[in-house]
Amino acid sequence: MQTLLNFLASVALLVWGTHIVRSGVLRVYGADLRRVLSRSISGRASAFLAGLGVTSLVQSSSATALIASSFVAQNLIGLPAALAIMLGADVGTALMAQIFSLDLSWLSPLLILAGVIFFLSCRDTRAGQLGRVAIGLGLMLLALQLVMAATHPITEAHGVRVIFSTLSGDVMLDMLIGAVFVIASFSSLAVVLLCATLAASHVVSETVALSLVLGANLGSGLLALIVNARTSGGGRRVAFGNLLFKVTGCLAFATTLPWIAELLARVDSDLRRQVLNFHVVFNLAISIVFIGLTEVTARFVERWIPAAKETTAHAEPRFLDTAAIGTPGLALANAAREALRIGDTIEQMLNGMLEVIRDNDASRVNDIIRLDDDVDRLYTGVKLYLTQISREQLDERDSRRWQEIISLTINLEHVGDILEHILLDLRDKKIAHRLSFSEAGMKEITSLHERLVANLRLGLSVFLNGDVEMAQQLLAEKERFRDLERAYHDTHLERLADQSMAAIETSSLHLDIISDMRRINSFFCSTAYPILEQAGKLRKSRLLSGGSTGAYPARPDLAPPTASK
Repeated sequence: MQTLLNFLASVALLVWGTHIVRSGVLRVYGADLRRVLSRSISGRASAFLAGLGVTSLVQSSSATALIASSFVAQNLIGLPAALAIMLGADVGTALMAQIFSLDLSWLSPLLILAGVIFFLSCRDTRAGQLGRVAIGLGLMLLALQLVMAATHPITEAHGVRVIFSTLSGDVMLDMLIGAVFVIASFSSLAVVLLCATLAASHVVSETVALSLVLGANLGSGLLALIVNARTSGGGRRVAFGNLLFKVTGCLAFATTLPWIAELLARVDSDLRRQVLNFHVVFNLAISIVFIGLTEVTARFVERWIPAAKETTAHAEPRFLDTAAIGTPGLALANAAREALRIGDTIEQMLNGMLEVIRDNDASRVNDIIRLDDDVDRLYTGVKLYLTQISREQLDERDSRRWQEIISLTINLEHVGDILEHILLDLRDKKIAHRLSFSEAGMKEITSLHERLVANLRLGLSVFLNGDVEMAQQLLAEKERFRDLERAYHDTHLERLADQSMAAIETSSLHLDIISDMRRINSFFCSTAYPILEQAGKLRKSRLLSGGSTGAYPARPDLAPPTASK
């Protein structure tokens, strides 16, 4: 029993090591790897090499499948290029199995020691995350040694040999068992290495080991299909096309397995090397056969898996790629892009509000209010997406960015609610009674609207670029807007004193609108505060007893707006 537990623990350690390497590389270089994949689509060869290189670093063809599928789902690359990437990814996994099969026992303690030192001393830096990758590599090498040590007594245990003897004679059954192992462990690399070790220890026969390797390749295709089950049609097509490659290859190799085994034995008598060489030959053969048929395969897959149809007319999150959750920097960039979409929707609402004020068009009110539903939907998507990002994985800079994104989306959501309230008031108080603002009042509202749109765009630019000078300009615009709103408030009261009928009829609505516009502007300008605070350009308190000093006058309205409905 102790021997069996040692063996199972060694296998678990091997799987865990591959997981640490995969997640660590994605955290550090995830954005760069995705950039490499997205740009390497000029030809089949470049896409193939990109998939091979990325998978060699990530140690997981399933992770590469997630990235490629997300690109196809977002229409960033075509399906044929994604299928070529997956062919390269499978070859990359096979080559990495060859490397890990070398005698690297001396390297394991060095990697673990150096990795622990770097990870504990500078955990939140890139060097610390690379230390985490080194720990994973060291654990993989150590696990392979432990598997070898644990399988030695297994070969002498009669009961265990009886269990493994059931894996002989039926290639299809052994393939199925290998596929189940991969799905359970989430790593075809670990299963292939385990099969090679079992064959070298004579726990299983060569034919069984080769059948299990076929099953491991089939399992990696099934695993990619499972993890992409919830993506749109384009994402599922990549996984389905890759699975077609593997099924075809498995059927072809299964029928010729005895001859292939004999040929491998002539090349190398070492059973461990035979299993690993078989893994490479299998994936190379599939790549050579199908690299020229990716477009044909893509058309076949598109026929069987139709593109996802747009079932609703409302906006849905477009950039919140769940495959990027494990890469905080990339996930934050996706959330920021979605936040900018919310800003664009708010600008549409602002422009629509001015049209309603000018034209008294009641039919436009409901259309613009529906845009607020889009804002709420996108805001909820960004908020839930950000909560899935582990805050423990974020360094100080990423933590600030996380806070900036959530603050911007909250503020924009509040602006949408304010605009909805303004539109409802316009419909009920102005359009229903066929009232009009005075000519001077309309000019004031138009002037504030122009500044409001300009400040929204400036605020989004500050959010995107983090430019200190632009942030200072934004706060200066906030002060000008407040002064202008006060001036227009006073001139409106003067029109009332002059008994202007249009001003009297719309007085309450006019004052409410310009006041709400000042509130909206405060939300737009709040983007500047974290930028200036980080740059040391903002005082902690703006209430001074004896005059003001510093870059800005001491005014209460320069405080960030309260996040309230």
